[in-house]
Amino acid sequence: MGTPLDKLTYPNQPKKESLIRIMSSFPEKLADRYRRFHKRHFLPRAEDYEELATYGQNPEAMIISCSDSRVDPETIFSAMPGELFVVRNVASLVPPYETGGKFHGVSSAIEFAVLNLRVKHLIVMGHSGCGGVKAALNQSAAIQTEAQFISRWMSMLDDARLRVLAAHQNSPQAEKQAALEKEGVKTSITNLRTFPFIAEAEDRGRLALHGAHFDIATGTLSVLNHSRGQFFPL
Repeated sequence: MGTPLDKLTYPNQPKKESLIRIMSSFPEKLADRYRRFHKRHFLPRAEDYEELATYGQNPEAMIISCSDSRVDPETIFSAMPGELFVVRNVASLVPPYETGGKFHGVSSAIEFAVLNLRVKHLIVMGHSGCGGVKAALNQSAAIQTEAQFISRWMSMLDDARLRVLAAHQNSPQAEKQAALEKEGVKTSITNLRTFPFIAEAEDRGRLALHGAHFDIATGTLSVLNHSRGQFFPL
């Protein structure tokens, strides 16, 4: 007789003790939620997932959003798997086009989405109470190492910060914060247009750029009117 299935071993299979140790270190709450997802969402739509695995993704929109745990694009837009191509980082920022250095996470994602997935819409979505924007207004607002990764990243908003401070000299801090959050979205859209392939796709009418701002407290999504430079709620 052959070896029982439960007794088979594989070259890269972890030992039982190691597997127990791995499982014990994984957050139990997340493990429970995965099991719930698998039972309630994956299994009823197993054929859809198999189709996505077989034929790949074909999203019509890319969203550049903040890493903030309170602002999830797929939730906000009631998106199903395969419908949105999402990049998240601190403050939803897009750096200007440049080819120096080696590691361009945001730029490579944009290049893949526009040239390979050929998305039709590219949306930059900021949000209320953004910690990155708060750090841009006040560097002491975030704990940082000597490398100051946060401040260096948020330096993309230096010019926008000066504009906001000049326009809101006597305004409360919350108003300055909200203004810079929206200026950050505009800055990222301006930076997107420095990418030659984006400018070309937009000129040809193949790609549309959009700005949005999500208010966490009210659930309001405001979108940017490019011609007026203002955000209006949907």
